[in-house]
Amino acid sequence: MTPEQTPGQTPEQTPEQLGAALADRVDGSSYEVAFGDVHVDVPDVRWVEGHELARHEFGLVFFDWLSAYDDRDAGLAVVSRLWSVADRRGVVLRTRVPRDAPRLPSLVEVFRGANWHERETFEMFGIVFDGHPLLVPLLLPDGFEGHPLRKEFVLASRAAKAWPGAKEPGESEHEGVRTRRRMQPTGVPDEGWGGDWR
Repeated sequence: MTPEQTPGQTPEQTPEQLGAALADRVDGSSYEVAFGDVHVDVPDVRWVEGHELARHEFGLVFFDWLSAYDDRDAGLAVVSRLWSVADRRGVVLRTRVPRDAPRLPSLVEVFRGANWHERETFEMFGIVFDGHPLLVPLLLPDGFEGHPLRKEFVLASRAAKAWPGAKEPGESEHEGVRTRRRMQPTGVPDEGWGGDWR
């Protein structure tokens, strides 16, 4: 037993047992096992509580990473992964925040390693982490506008310059050959976007 484990917590717990135990301790949580990892969904108001329990009561003391993804109408999902080096087991915690006002409490007081991960997620998705000691841009140049990993962000470089390499769907070098409908590559806006700027 590691110093941070409580009596009754054993390294032999299966992912299923670990997920059930953690979800049972955090109100409003659920879990599933996928790809060999346990994924615990926690309400946004229990985000910090879920991480504190995972660290102090389940021995998941190593903060691996934190990021987000755009789940369109379901909002923005924030995901973190914690790991126990001693027991060689981990857990993925996930929560969702609304697109129009995405906010979560910062994990920096629980895991110092969350600092840069939260800054990157703030910059790329626009999610504000309340209580973060220095929530400023990390990767993008000064004056950059928008959040490039949100799905509504327009990839202007794709609209300005043809995509290199193979032909796009619907294009063919042969005349009279039936082809599929021409499709825009991902991130390219509809025709006429931005006016006559090319």
